[in-house]
Amino acid sequence: MARKSVIARDIKRDRMIAKYAELRAKLKEEGNWEALDKLPRNSNPIRHHNRCGLTGRPKGYMRKFGICRVKFRDMANKGLIPGVTKSSW
Repeated sequence: MARKSVIARDIKRDRMIAKYAELRAKLKEEGNWEALDKLPRNSNPIRHHNRCGLTGRPKGYMRKFGICRVKFRDMANKGLIPGVTKSSW
């Protein structure tokens, strides 16, 4: 499990990205690079990092489900994810 502060920081970044998205797009369209420089760094979508919704784990993230591979496997084995079954060949 990731530290609570790291998870909280990521949530704060997501909110800031959403808040400044419209202004950032407008400034980019105008080519006003000085004003764009003055926006907070965390309002840039590049700084967003996908994390597991349950544990906050940054690696092994599965976009389709929004969780990491470890939790995905646990939940799939318990039958908590609809339509997912264990396969063998």
